[in-house]
Amino acid sequence: MPKQKTNSGAKKRFRLTAKGKVRRFKAYKSHILTKKHPKRKRNLRQGTLIARADESRIKGLLQA
Repeated sequence: MPKQKTNSGAKKRFRLTAKGKVRRFKAYKSHILTKKHPKRKRNLRQGTLIARADESRIKGLLQA
């Protein structure tokens, strides 16, 4: 039986924390930044955790 491959798109977008939670980065930070307020852009820099409902699906994609 072949080994399961890690999903390439998921490994670029998600990281596991030391406690096993899934961390993601926020969207809307790539372009058209002139009309966004500095406070909004500053808040978009910080990562956040995935919703618990989606956590098992994402972990399945990250299994190697």
